[in-house]
Amino acid sequence: MKTKYLPMSNSGAKSIFTKTSDKDQLKVFGIHKLLNSEVVLFKRGFGDQHKEAFYLELTMLISSGLDIKSSLELIQDEQTSPVHREMINKIQLDLVNGLSLSQSLQNSKEFTAYEYFSIQIGEETGKLVMVLDQLHQFFSAKLKQRQQLISALSYPLIILCTSVGAVAFMMLFIVPMFNDVFKRFGGELPQLTKAIIAFSFFVKNYIFILILILSCLGYLMYRSRKDSWFRKYSSSLLFKVPILGNIVYAIQLARFCSSMSLLLGSKVPLVRSLELIGQMIDFYPIQVTLPSMISRIYGGSSLWSCMADHQVFGKKMVSLIKVGEEVNKLDIFFDKLAQQFSSTAQHQTGLINTFLEPAMIIFLGIVVGFILLAMYLPMFQLSTSIGG
Repeated sequence: MKTKYLPMSNSGAKSIFTKTSDKDQLKVFGIHKLLNSEVVLFKRGFGDQHKEAFYLELTMLISSGLDIKSSLELIQDEQTSPVHREMINKIQLDLVNGLSLSQSLQNSKEFTAYEYFSIQIGEETGKLVMVLDQLHQFFSAKLKQRQQLISALSYPLIILCTSVGAVAFMMLFIVPMFNDVFKRFGGELPQLTKAIIAFSFFVKNYIFILILILSCLGYLMYRSRKDSWFRKYSSSLLFKVPILGNIVYAIQLARFCSSMSLLLGSKVPLVRSLELIGQMIDFYPIQVTLPSMISRIYGGSSLWSCMADHQVFGKKMVSLIKVGEEVNKLDIFFDKLAQQFSSTAQHQTGLINTFLEPAMIIFLGIVVGFILLAMYLPMFQLSTSIGG
């Protein structure tokens, strides 16, 4: 199967560097890195945010006419982490010893097979700059999707935690205080009040046991997060969550399509592309389909017919891939699909911000109001009996 490729113009990158010195280049990169930085608690390894900046800088420097070794020296000088600086230094030493850039990245253990194999194809075909630029775009889109998901869930999670804290405070302190008052007055309490008081005593007596149980469940889930059975059922459960399931589904399909577009655009064979994606994407519903698809393609089946056998790939997506195969432009069609799924994820994120936040606030008000009603109901009855 032959695939057509779109040429990439480097005129924009060249115009930047013809007017700036090396120090000015580093300042531009530093500003970009600051604006696109992630807030992380523990910096471990060379993460997606670092790779996005790394590929952007390497693309621009090589496009301006610098060789790879000089480009890496400039990138190394701007690194603030000693670990990252040492990693790039080792890559430079491998280049000096005669290894290619793809082999040097592979030896560093910080880059996936998806990345260094794509770069190897770029080196062999003379399209290294294009591959580096596509890798930058891939990680940039991945970070954007992650930030969209975090921004969509952060405020509802804060409200949820506030709700749990408010209800726990009322159960542990407010309700017992009202119960002491009710004991002094005596008399029969309403069933609603009895139920709230009983629940309060349950929480007060077993709260540490509940926390221990939840902690153990969280630990078991963390330990089992890579097991096939856990990934299968957790992804199945996630799809059933309204709106959130659609967002995760769209984001994962966008990553799959973006990866396919990059690899096929770099002239990586179709089967090899699927194998590399299987090593990179850990989303179970997609990952589990790849071995059977590869086997069938080896047997002569088309990509779209293999995708049609799996529900994770929608009918519209399969239809477009079929057209892409017929016109030998799979990389372009996968790129368009990646953009479409990214737009869908962004739209669904907007729905969360529009509907979920007020819904959580209303839910918190109802719960707190329900507890207060149960506590004041005996007082209303008492005032009524006195007035009678």
